[in-house]
Amino acid sequence: MTKLFIMLAGINGFVAVSLGAFAAHILRDRLSPELLNTFQTGVQYHMYHTLALFGIGLLAVNYPTSTLLKYSGYLFLLGIILFSGSLYVLSISGIKWLGAITPVGGICFLAAWAGLFWFAANQQFGN
Repeated sequence: MTKLFIMLAGINGFVAVSLGAFAAHILRDRLSPELLNTFQTGVQYHMYHTLALFGIGLLAVNYPTSTLLKYSGYLFLLGIILFSGSLYVLSISGIKWLGAITPVGGICFLAAWAGLFWFAANQQFGN
């Protein structure tokens, strides 16, 4: 589990930085300010939750069998795909109904953070 989530963090970090650069250098002249802002929101949430995936991977070093950590990590990944992915596609395509998918990704993020809280609340840490 540790290796998987750290690898997922590496891939997602690369993608988030690449898409941020793509927006700054290519899309800024092609999208309206509103759609560019939407795209950049996707990039921000993508990166925030990439760092959360990395944290899950680091925690998994000491808690490799934790089901809560595993579910939290997968929910962070699903949230990135649904939340950020829908904002990317909506921004570039202009297909407005894709905005209906975005809140599902947000719910995945919330559930992942809740799972991480529940994991921590039930652990005996060093100090």
